[in-house]
Amino acid sequence: MSAPRGPFRAGERVQLTSPKGRLNTITLETGGQFHTHRGFLDHDLIIGQPDGSVVTASNGDAYLALRPLLSDFVMSMPRGAAIVYPKDAAQILAQADIFPGATVVEAGVGSGALSLWLLRAIGSEGRLYSFERREEFADIARANVAAFEGAVPANWEILLGDLAEELPARGIRADRVVLDMLAPWECVPAVADALHPGGVVICYVATATQLSRVAEAIRATGLFTHPESSETMVRGWHVEGLAVRPDHRMVAHTGFLLTARRLAPGAELPQPARRASKAEYDDEDVEAWTPGALGDRPKSDKRMRKIVREARGIAEQAGADLGDG
Repeated sequence: MSAPRGPFRAGERVQLTSPKGRLNTITLETGGQFHTHRGFLDHDLIIGQPDGSVVTASNGDAYLALRPLLSDFVMSMPRGAAIVYPKDAAQILAQADIFPGATVVEAGVGSGALSLWLLRAIGSEGRLYSFERREEFADIARANVAAFEGAVPANWEILLGDLAEELPARGIRADRVVLDMLAPWECVPAVADALHPGGVVICYVATATQLSRVAEAIRATGLFTHPESSETMVRGWHVEGLAVRPDHRMVAHTGFLLTARRLAPGAELPQPARRASKAEYDDEDVEAWTPGALGDRPKSDKRMRKIVREARGIAEQAGADLGDG
């Protein structure tokens, strides 16, 4: 959607910052109220005011009202799966060189956070195909994107199923492929067939074992450049007068990024003078690093249905068009 400007309107999402710096994101409703344990704030005091206004609650507390940035929205939206953090989304856009008009494939869609960044980068002339195995995740992502964009974008398609099977069957040709999934190496052959020569594949994985396995799978095809890997850590700083120091908390490891580019048909990549030895992988290697083995608790079907309702409710409050999904 175009950058929102002008006064706040009913149906818009607004981020309120309390005097103590606490953030709350609300959907404005005519006659509505935002309640805290200290008092309440009438929505009507915000509606009609310009972005960046300061409004006063019933107890005298002053709240800063701002339209949420995309990074604010993705951090506060309903989520069924872990999201790609803004720091990693920014690196994905840069390292994969996502450009206006590009045809991009992503798997999986999760809660739609990365989809929003990709849609913004490719613009209205680009095309995004998002593959997702779980229908409830697709529903949450569709509602989250619609809530932010105002409707489900016409140039975005969510495809249910396994990318390794569905991408070849649909005959999609892509400029860029983004893999955010447990076993991206399973999709490497399909990705190699779909990418244009010079196209980029970028994988987002959580563990070193996954990183090693997908790197070796890409090398083994002989169809890509040598993969490059990185991780991004962000450390904020406290700057107030002469009190300048690193923040006590930082956003450290969230995942690894691995990129490679598709070679031209028949091209043979020159091999480096030295190659590290590699061991064979088996299913036990992967199983040792699954979310369940690491202690992550999967969300129940009941919890997932609640998140879907919450995401759709936010989209409907914003007057978004959810389409046929």
